Amino acid sequence: MDRYTDRVVVITGGGSGIGKATAQRVASEGAKVVVVDMNLDSAGAVAEEVGGLAVQADVTDADDVARMFRTAHETYGSIDVSFHNAGISPPDDDSILVTGIEAWDRVQKVNLTSVYLCCKEVIPYMQAQGKGSIINTASFVATMGAATSQISYTASKGGVLAMSRELGVQFAREGIRVNALSPGPVNTPLLVELFAKDPERAARRLVHIPFGRFAEPSEIAAAVAFLGSDDSSFITASNFLVDGGISGAYVTPL
Repeated sequence: MDRYTDRVVVITGGGSGIGKATAQRVASEGAKVVVVDMNLDSAGAVAEEVGGLAVQADVTDADDVARMFRTAHETYGSIDVSFHNAGISPPDDDSILVTGIEAWDRVQKVNLTSVYLCCKEVIPYMQAQGKGSIINTASFVATMGAATSQISYTASKGGVLAMSRELGVQFAREGIRVNALSPGPVNTPLLVELFAKDPERAARRLVHIPFGRFAEPSEIAAAVAFLGSDDSSFITASNFLVDGGISGAYVTPL
């Protein structure tokens, strides 16, 4: 497919996991990709692989966010799709009874404030073009509750979902679509590291997935590629669940 020929895609958290897989997917369909990551080596490796541009940026810093979009626009002349994917899920984010305010604030800043900053900066570029697609990474936990809580992560993703819905409604008549992507558990370094520290928690979660496995990054990337393309031209303000059936399950197969 060549759905992305002559289109520019900005990806935050693009140096690994879902971001990396998305860069590979949209580049295979012709996109010019701007790979944004805190780790310039990781971003550079992905950008080199896909023939794109690497930008080191802290997406919690307003000046850095403005610079990364300015660099993308000055380099390629447009920003057609912006995938706001950077996020963290640290081990000290746990039950509300034990999670401290420092952990709460750190997760909110990376997972929610960064999405606010990215949307605030990229929307004017898209307004000038009269079109654009924004995809914000939420999570299935924005829709469901879990007794094995990561309270700040869950709250941050709920915020991403609500903000995406509102922006999708507000800017629809300007040709700008905004959707929340809500993955289930994905086989990424972030999840592997988290569950390696708590195998019991991993086992408890796996049993609730009808497929009986975690998603692969390429499967989430395929959903991003759809949401960013004209194939989803009548989809905005949506919660696009790619969760392996978790949110639809009462009991799962034996």
